[in-house]
Amino acid sequence: MLCHLCAATPALYLLCITMAQVAGQEEREKTPALKDLLSGIDLDELMKKDEPPFIFPKTLEEFEYAFNEYGQLRHIRTGEPFVFNAREDLHRWNQKRYEALGEIITQYVYELLEKECNMTKAILPVDAEDEPTSFIYLSPDAMSNPSKLLVLVQGSGVVRAGQWARRLIINQDLNSGTQIPFINRAMEEGYGVLVLNPNENYLEVEKPAKSSPLYSHTEPLDEPAEKKERKDDKDGKKKREFYEKYRNPQKEAETDRIPIRENGSSEEHVLYVWDHFVSKAKASNVFVVAHSYGGLSFVELMNHREMQVKSKVCAVALTDSSHNIWLQETSKGTQDWMMEHCCNWVSSPEPLDTPLDSMLPDCPRVSAGTERHELTSWMSFDSIFRFFSEVLEAKEYEEAEESSNTVTTRSSSLKNKHQDL
Repeated sequence: MLCHLCAATPALYLLCITMAQVAGQEEREKTPALKDLLSGIDLDELMKKDEPPFIFPKTLEEFEYAFNEYGQLRHIRTGEPFVFNAREDLHRWNQKRYEALGEIITQYVYELLEKECNMTKAILPVDAEDEPTSFIYLSPDAMSNPSKLLVLVQGSGVVRAGQWARRLIINQDLNSGTQIPFINRAMEEGYGVLVLNPNENYLEVEKPAKSSPLYSHTEPLDEPAEKKERKDDKDGKKKREFYEKYRNPQKEAETDRIPIRENGSSEEHVLYVWDHFVSKAKASNVFVVAHSYGGLSFVELMNHREMQVKSKVCAVALTDSSHNIWLQETSKGTQDWMMEHCCNWVSSPEPLDTPLDSMLPDCPRVSAGTERHELTSWMSFDSIFRFFSEVLEAKEYEEAEESSNTVTTRSSSLKNKHQDL
């Protein structure tokens, strides 16, 4: 038995070796096929997320946020401030959500202007019928107040009437981000108030769906191939960068913008409101607060209505204004007037109201007490009203002096005539 087993062992050994070789050959044949299969799978694509639809709440309550007694936006259940990154790795969706909340905030501020500040809308253009329109807000006595009128002009961007900075409203509080403290203070001190809306410049309408034409009428048929290739590469890169972010990105509707007549830009808006409201107001002393791009728009107003502005405006408070008297080609008369009647509170690490060197010969610059551009209006709030009061007192004193001198001169003249008689 043992002899038979020993004789069979070499045969078994050879059989095992042969089977192992066959198995190894099969594995080697399978490996390239497996590699080919894996190479066809885009692991980055598998890691992408489906972008959620751009469907967001329509009210603060649906967002589960509310303003507390301090004017701070807080989550109604957790009490936490607004969280931008509601969903990780979905920046575009988070941004759209933030913008949706911003639109709700805009309507909320409009309600505050109407209900708490007792202001009313005036539609622009004033003779509009069937066309896109904008609006401004007026206090009840804005046009009839014989003494003082305050005009508020914000900067550029998404901010609408009553706002300085949307980001401050959402992340800080209503006082710092809205114009409401300025409106209330002005009303308490006997001003009429006019709130401009320089960024409401167009009506946005969705483009109708259309079939793809054989060629674009915006591109000439004989466009050089090299130029078209460069353009296609550029467009293709933009599309790739976008589509690389999500597996199934949401498509945004294409829109057209229809400009509002005579209010198609901040500069046009300020000029239009001046012609149809400020110039017709009864106030003998007009005061202006203009933030950022609003300062540029005011200077542009002076370029078009220099003599009117000089005769009616008493003082202008600019906050981190973006105007430039050289690039805007202002007159020497405008520059001299601004030096005497304007003050620009600019972002700076220096304490509030610290005088700063003026880079251009237009108006004095002082520190707003903050390095944050969007906070300059709020941080200089008290200083601005103190500035207005001082300017008005000086003007009234000068007028009283002139009146007194006129009376004295007239009295002396009458006395001399009496002596002559």
